[in-house]
Amino acid sequence: MKYKMIVLDMDDTLLTDDHTISDRNRKAIKAAQEKGVYVVLASGRPTAAMTSYAKELELDKYNSYIISFNGSQIIDMSTDNCIFEQTLDVKDIHELFDYSEANNTAFITYENGSIIGTKDSEYIDVEKNITGMLYIKVPDFKASITKNCVKCLLLEEPSYLKTVEAKLKKIRTDLSISMSKPFFLEVMPQGIDKAATLNRLIKQLGIEQHETIAVGNAGNDLTMVEFAGLGVWVDNVTPELRDKADVIVASNNHDGVAEVIEKYIL
Repeated sequence: MKYKMIVLDMDDTLLTDDHTISDRNRKAIKAAQEKGVYVVLASGRPTAAMTSYAKELELDKYNSYIISFNGSQIIDMSTDNCIFEQTLDVKDIHELFDYSEANNTAFITYENGSIIGTKDSEYIDVEKNITGMLYIKVPDFKASITKNCVKCLLLEEPSYLKTVEAKLKKIRTDLSISMSKPFFLEVMPQGIDKAATLNRLIKQLGIEQHETIAVGNAGNDLTMVEFAGLGVWVDNVTPELRDKADVIVASNNHDGVAEVIEKYIL
């Protein structure tokens, strides 16, 4: 099979635990692009927290793309233009905030390149560190968020957050809900996830579903791993998802992405 695109989750997949790209991964990605294969970064991260990595990998030079906010945006790296965006309605955001408050979780959204929330949390600190974005703590969330946003996060201790996820999925079947880290519960508009947005992108580029590879490690990667012609987990995949991919490669700290590229593309 000749693959024309490889789609890579970032945190805990492409990136090592210190949030860097290994030399072997970087070299493999460059070699794939030189063969004419699209390399697409697909992450729950905000766009602003992905572009420096995309440029490090020269996605702009090779006319490639990033899928950010878990599928809510597609950015054309050759122009830095957003070519697709779907947002959560402000009414839904306010209702999700109320649900978060009732269930004692931290809650954030994103506006004007900043993280917006109302409280301090060790898990919000993780998001601040990962993204490098400014966190603005507001006294009145609903008064501060008065227009649509691309996604929201509920954040709390992992075992408790799983119970919050299960309840939310039952009462909000009209939204797309998934875990990106054990303490990050991501909420996007209905029909938005990494697979749906990947499908939109490949149709635009004239690429067939079976000509794609997707690599991930967590629940918010599941749809694209199942959608791709070759679905791949890195070895540090969330345990309950381990049997949901075609292939398992080395972990994020041991160049799993390079292993995929070297074996199936190069």
